[in-house]
Amino acid sequence: MSRSAVPMMAVRGGVLLVVAWLLLVGGSLTAQAFPQAAWPTQSKGSRGADVEAIQQLLVHAGQTVAVDGDFGSGTDAAVRAFQTARGLGADGRVGPNTWGALAVSLRQGDNNNAVRALQRQLNVKRGLGLSVDGSFGPATYAAVVDFQRHAGIEDNGEVGPITWRNLIWHYQLVDRPEVAAICTKASDVNGDSAHWGTAAAVGQLTAAAGRVYSSGLGPVAARDLSFEHGGNIPDHASHEVGLDADVQLMRNDHAQCTGTSRISRFDVQYSRTATRELIQAIRATGRVKVIFFNDPVLISEGLVQSQDNHDDHLHVRYCESVHPNSSYSC
Repeated sequence: MSRSAVPMMAVRGGVLLVVAWLLLVGGSLTAQAFPQAAWPTQSKGSRGADVEAIQQLLVHAGQTVAVDGDFGSGTDAAVRAFQTARGLGADGRVGPNTWGALAVSLRQGDNNNAVRALQRQLNVKRGLGLSVDGSFGPATYAAVVDFQRHAGIEDNGEVGPITWRNLIWHYQLVDRPEVAAICTKASDVNGDSAHWGTAAAVGQLTAAAGRVYSSGLGPVAARDLSFEHGGNIPDHASHEVGLDADVQLMRNDHAQCTGTSRISRFDVQYSRTATRELIQAIRATGRVKVIFFNDPVLISEGLVQSQDNHDDHLHVRYCESVHPNSSYSC
């Protein structure tokens, strides 16, 4: 969160040609090992690309479940059925043991729903344009090798537990060209470099933005979340684990993404009504630990909490049912 005391590459068009060339000439991409990579616990109420992966892997395992990125009652039931069948504790939470059982090994030539999960993850986490067709062909192989080099792990093109864990853990950009409901705005200190969050945080914030956008209030503008791989981030005491998001206030003119200046709660363009609707949407579509914002009316309504230096943005902290940092457990 910006200036507070609270404890605590996107690569798009043509990437496959570049990767193929690197493989052909024996080049290597800059490796960044992820010692912090861990399976994110997902459970009822979670959203996003990691939930889609769970659903595709459940389908591969013979369960019947919709692949929609929404961890609802149907997904909860399918997870419990899978856990029971595998002799795991049937608690409905997809933690390390359940992830490990779901994430089957894959290699070139495979054709199944687990490959679809892999392709979708590569697209979302690495900004690729792979066909999500379930066929592990040359393009998917090249993308896997690219990611393995990026993660600093063995680049053999085979997808085992280490590759799966690093890929599922990897953050994604909050803005996607096909999503009109959300945009990003550069922060004063980190510019456009800190628009990365966990798939769950991005999925939940995108769902909330969709509700607000469909109400005619304009898109939602996000500022800093985290860096691509987390870690220390200037101007923030948190924002290190991909589950914190700074969101600009809603405006009377609906120009959250096109307005040239950032407004505060004291500005004539500040819309308390629209900001209230955004906060309610955030709470309705996500697992939220806390939202910091200094509007006394919204504080009195129990929607937000006060925190120094939070007059010009919402700080949304998402949480997981199990997280190694208690500040992010819910």
